[in-house]
Amino acid sequence: MTPGASVPETPELFRSLAEDLRSRTDEQLAALLVARPDLARPAPADLVALAARASSRPSVQRAIERADRAMVHALQAVVIAGETHPVGAAAPHEVAQLLGADDPALQDVLTRLRDVALIWSSAEGIHPVRSVAEVLGPNPGGLGVRAAEIPDRYAASSPPSAAELADLLSTAPAAARAIVERLTWGPPVGAVPPSGTSRDGAIWLVEHGFVAPTGLGHVTLVREVALELRGGRLYPRTALAPPVLQLRAVEQVTAERVAGTHARELLDQIEQLGTLWSQSPARVLRSGGIGVRELAALARTLDTDAPQAAFVAEAALGAGLIADDGEIAPAWVPTSEFDAWQARPASHRWVDVLTSWMASPRAVHLSANGDRAATTPSPLGPELHWPPIRSLRADVLAELAGLPAGSAPTPESVGEAIAWRRPLGDDQSIAVGVAAVMQQAEWLGLTGLGALTSVGGALAEGADPDTLRSAADALLPAAVDHVLLQADLTAIAPGPLDGPLGRLMRLVSDVESRGGATVLRFSAPTVRRALDAGMTADDILGQLAAASRTPIPQPLDYLVRDIARRHGQTRVGGATAYVRSDDEAVLAALVADRSLSSELLRRIAPTVVVSQADPVTLLEKLRAAGYAPAREALDGSLVVSAPQGRRARDSRRRPAARGIPDPTLRLVDLEFARSVVAALRCAPPRPAASSTPSGPLSNPPGESANLLRHAIADAFPVWVGYADGNGRTARHLVRPVRIEGGRVYAVSGESDAEQVFLLHRITGAQPG
Repeated sequence: MTPGASVPETPELFRSLAEDLRSRTDEQLAALLVARPDLARPAPADLVALAARASSRPSVQRAIERADRAMVHALQAVVIAGETHPVGAAAPHEVAQLLGADDPALQDVLTRLRDVALIWSSAEGIHPVRSVAEVLGPNPGGLGVRAAEIPDRYAASSPPSAAELADLLSTAPAAARAIVERLTWGPPVGAVPPSGTSRDGAIWLVEHGFVAPTGLGHVTLVREVALELRGGRLYPRTALAPPVLQLRAVEQVTAERVAGTHARELLDQIEQLGTLWSQSPARVLRSGGIGVRELAALARTLDTDAPQAAFVAEAALGAGLIADDGEIAPAWVPTSEFDAWQARPASHRWVDVLTSWMASPRAVHLSANGDRAATTPSPLGPELHWPPIRSLRADVLAELAGLPAGSAPTPESVGEAIAWRRPLGDDQSIAVGVAAVMQQAEWLGLTGLGALTSVGGALAEGADPDTLRSAADALLPAAVDHVLLQADLTAIAPGPLDGPLGRLMRLVSDVESRGGATVLRFSAPTVRRALDAGMTADDILGQLAAASRTPIPQPLDYLVRDIARRHGQTRVGGATAYVRSDDEAVLAALVADRSLSSELLRRIAPTVVVSQADPVTLLEKLRAAGYAPAREALDGSLVVSAPQGRRARDSRRRPAARGIPDPTLRLVDLEFARSVVAALRCAPPRPAASSTPSGPLSNPPGESANLLRHAIADAFPVWVGYADGNGRTARHLVRPVRIEGGRVYAVSGESDAEQVFLLHRITGAQPG
């Protein structure tokens, strides 16, 4: 929140916020625009318009939402202390008394509030900008209604003095004292039951001026009484400094190594997801998400649990690697970008996933991942769109980046620190969100063993993609170019597999275990998978021999050649489907096999069996029954081409995925802020009416619009005639700033803020 600019310990005195802004340096103004980006888009006409926008309720609301707890507490103290003064200014010592803070600590907080233009100082004291009190609400600091706002018919309009409070409370009924104890530190409003001792206690408090009736069946503690009972302080403890994180030390080198392993594993999981959904797309639910069974199948394929599988799917969705294909029976399938992504270096792929995660407005932790009720959002569903998660990710990474290298904080302490920095948020939601973000950062490789890595630090600082890729190259473990074949039909990859070797091993083997080294298992289905893709036994064994540092084990040679020898002995075609084989005993076994009775097999020749089943279905049934058929084409040749995976249409040429909006972020960086400040410094003075226009202000609309555009380009004032909603026409001397959407934005001496004129209501214009 702090822009980086500061003011002297003894603040300067001004007559208005506009004068305060006018006195600041260009760097201080640029820092203000970076801290409050809504002030820079669209660019204000001049410094007066900037001050007016900074005082508007929407802008003040956004600024206070970004303020930390110390700033909010100090701002509440300024508002409360200023209520007793005619001009609404608070004396610094009154603010310090309300907060129970010493001057140096308070001065730093007030400096930060002035830096972001939420307060300004005059000879009378500290002023909150307009709209601050409205944004803070009717009960700042948990205090109730002021005595001055209470009707005279209630005793609370003249509450008891400080000297009378102790005596009155000593004689009050026990129920009245209990109510006062509950309301003192807020919330100040309590419900009154229709009968009983609590009602009698509330009536006693109303009669003696402690509380005032506010609404049917409710009472509110008087603000002056609450302050006396609190000892003149707003809070029992004023948190002017952030909480201290609970840290444990880890070896930074070890953390970097673990994070690199996690990053490699994530990239492998995304590739496995794309391969799986390319051949067996996951059905899109009516609500737009993914079903429990599809998520469980994905988790089994990735060899992980449902929450991490859901995160992998969301990471792929955010990076544009999967999408709803938009068909009549929609499914989640890889996009064309997935194929290009696979061909990139590992560091480029990792950075693509990281940057898309940071910018994604989707919060996968809001789903229950496979163990959910009917009303819980499903992964990939539109209900997971929650834009605040972006700022929460940035806050968590910024918190970790501020720690020494090798520091691993607990999620609970990070949640407390974020809650201090965002005091207007819900503490429970922040705690859950922070824990989820820290877990996802571990899966992404941004942290290792809880400590931020060099890549995580670069991402937290907003580094450009080239810098991130350089850091990723240094962190990712180098891919290996060989495997170690073993006699138990396994292969050991002593590091990550990439490129052609990685694709070969994923085709001919399955992952059995992961760790420092990956264990891959050869089996009959994996060998058959390679044969179905068009490879021969010699191709498989030759490529494995070239990639292995050990010779081909005899069991693996036997497995590959045995499966290849039997592969295609039995062939399946369509007629609707037929099965033919030179081995008549095999066909006799097929016809007699009871597990295949549903396929209605019928022998029409010694070497031919037909079925009413679809050829693809019959092929799968025979393989499930333990046979090894191959697919046959019409000309009798084997069908060896790998099945073509489904792809979603180009996302750049079609609407966004079902129910998932595509947000855009408009950031204000320091360079842009400096250009806005330069324009503000060069803004011409506002026109002041010293004469009247000559003749009636009645021009053709096109002529008036051209004149207004020339006035914007050359920055000269014009007289405009403007018809209001009642048909009355008034004349205004203004300096047009811009024309957008049929509206003319202009400034004049009549108002501090920009004025808006509808273009079709302008009756005419002439130079001023």
